[in-house]
Amino acid sequence: MPDLLLELRSEEIPARLQRKAAGDLKKLVTDALVEAGLSYEGAREYWTPRRLTLDIRGLTARSADVREEKKGPRTDANEKAIEGFLRGAGLSSVSEAQIQSDPKKGDFYIAIISKPGRAAEEIISDVMPGIIRDFPWPKPMRWGAASAQPGSLRWVRPLQSIVCTFGTEHEETVVIPFSIDGIVASNVTYGHRFHAPGAITVKRFGDYIANLEKAKVILGGERRKDIILHDARDVAFANGLELVEDEGLLEEVSGLVELPQVLLGSFEEDYLSIPAEIIRLTIKTNQKCFVTRPVGGDTLSNKFILVSNIEASDGGKEIIHGNGKVVRARLSDALHFWKRDQGDLPDLETLEASAKKFDLDLKKPLDQRMAKLDALDVTFHAKLGTQGERVERIRAMAAKVAFPVGADYKLVDRAVVLAKADLRTETVGEFPELQGVMGRKYAALQGEDAVVATAIEEHYKPQGPSDQLPQDKVAITVALADKLDTLIGFWAVDEKPTGSKDPFALRRAALGVIRILLERSVRLTLLPRITSHMGRIDTDIGKTVDENDLSRQFDLLSFFHDRLKVYLRDQGARYDLIDSVLTPEADDLLMIARRVEALTAFITSEDGKNLLVGTKRATQILAAEEKKGTVIADGVSENLFRLDAEKQLFAAITTASAEASAAVDKEDFRSAMEALSRLRAPVDRFFDDVLVNDEDAAIRANRLALLRLIREATGTVADFSKISG
Repeated sequence: MPDLLLELRSEEIPARLQRKAAGDLKKLVTDALVEAGLSYEGAREYWTPRRLTLDIRGLTARSADVREEKKGPRTDANEKAIEGFLRGAGLSSVSEAQIQSDPKKGDFYIAIISKPGRAAEEIISDVMPGIIRDFPWPKPMRWGAASAQPGSLRWVRPLQSIVCTFGTEHEETVVIPFSIDGIVASNVTYGHRFHAPGAITVKRFGDYIANLEKAKVILGGERRKDIILHDARDVAFANGLELVEDEGLLEEVSGLVELPQVLLGSFEEDYLSIPAEIIRLTIKTNQKCFVTRPVGGDTLSNKFILVSNIEASDGGKEIIHGNGKVVRARLSDALHFWKRDQGDLPDLETLEASAKKFDLDLKKPLDQRMAKLDALDVTFHAKLGTQGERVERIRAMAAKVAFPVGADYKLVDRAVVLAKADLRTETVGEFPELQGVMGRKYAALQGEDAVVATAIEEHYKPQGPSDQLPQDKVAITVALADKLDTLIGFWAVDEKPTGSKDPFALRRAALGVIRILLERSVRLTLLPRITSHMGRIDTDIGKTVDENDLSRQFDLLSFFHDRLKVYLRDQGARYDLIDSVLTPEADDLLMIARRVEALTAFITSEDGKNLLVGTKRATQILAAEEKKGTVIADGVSENLFRLDAEKQLFAAITTASAEASAAVDKEDFRSAMEALSRLRAPVDRFFDDVLVNDEDAAIRANRLALLRLIREATGTVADFSKISG
């Protein structure tokens, strides 16, 4: 069976886009071929900075013939119906249709539509121009004289050539003929921009990849990553060092080179006085280089590893020298920022009002930066005021959270006050990624309590579903207060996430709150805190609202519920069990999770399964009678019992309800489930022995009231009617 080789060669594609673009190309092409009736054995995508390549093996040479029957109207239908059928089937007259008889429906027309198969070359030639023209680049560009024409080709960078060959392994391949905006598909590609820029004629993938390698191009992105990683480790080891590995940087660098050459550069040891985080980020951000450290050490060395795209004749000396000059210049700036941030600001006299507001000590550099942040009225959000106002609100929220968490409020308050101060440091101004990290370092330098310094860094955590959580109670409190203030604030001004858009990362903030509460076992009732804090924000921004209208507050609580469902489902919980314990007013997320956990264990037991069946039967009967308006007694009368099964069930419900309620009050949900499990046998016997809809209205009403007791007893832990099974 023939294979297809496709290469789209362009100017340098941004590294961050290459992997996804190659995957998109594979999906678009294979989907189009399958939709056209072709099949294939396997497909693999490749990418370099200058090319996207697709290798499809075992492609069928031709699509199958298709014979389709299209049923039409009855033969005695009106003319318009018959004409519409003929148009849809592509027939010119009814004589071209067949008549089929049905004993019940009579005679009706049938159109036999035959579509002959098409050669794979023809299909590929048809689909490729549309795929290239409509390729989903995030920010495509136009270029050259043709860019002035409407509908001209748009690509991430100027597209230069297309390779498209087709054929079996042992026969001559052919070039699939198609063109787009003057670029004609061929069997010619080009090697490394500097080392082998000449044309290369290729036939199929095997000689294509071999010829590229001879032309100094390593096609596989994963192979380039592997070469860079192992060569970098070897170079570091040879110099008595070890590589500080960085998967994100490795992915990026592998997308910048077609021929990776690993070299070792250095900078003056004096720069090692700068915190390691700053050195690493400076070298990574500006020069895309890796840092090293002594083997087994915690501190960095003054050697860095760079990756070149050229086999230099001088062994890379000039490349190392040039990169070293830039690295030293950047580190010089970083050292300047680091020292400036530890000095006094020149306008301390203008900061006294802000210092008094936040109980700041203007003898301390980080306190000065917080005062400056407030005094400058730096905007947090146009509708939510300044960063200083926000810090005041976070302080208020932290006061409501500290006690349930069990944190020292004085330390919490100090951490909140300094949490955003590093936003006014020059280091964070240059490297926003270091906010929090630099706050911790500067706090430690000015003698803050260790838990305060840690909380300044960790209050941003978690940044995602796999990020670490804050550890200390002070950090947990500040993290919760910060995220809750953010969520409540944006809900107050109606800036909620919509569809896939979430510009303020509110879903991430809600998931962070949920993870902290559940994974750090924090009991926190959300609704009263949401309500009081939203009232404060409304007052701060001058918003007039109806105090009795809690729709925004419940909408935010519902948002937490939605995120909680996603979180619990990811942990393996069943959606129906979550829904059975989740009510619109439920705002203690830890207790919801514990109920789901206990219910999961119970409902998978034999007693749980059987009780569920009996309870659902009771609930369904009761719901049907309530819908019909059947009289149900207000309470159960023992005098109306006629059978032992009634008496036994009533006694069991009375005992189980009391025990389950007591267990729920103690938040011992497993014991509550155990108490309810003892209802299984009496419920089963009741339905075996008792006819609920007795002819005597009083007895019927009493028995329905007994069913209501079953629903109420199980309802102490969950709404069993929502549980499937």
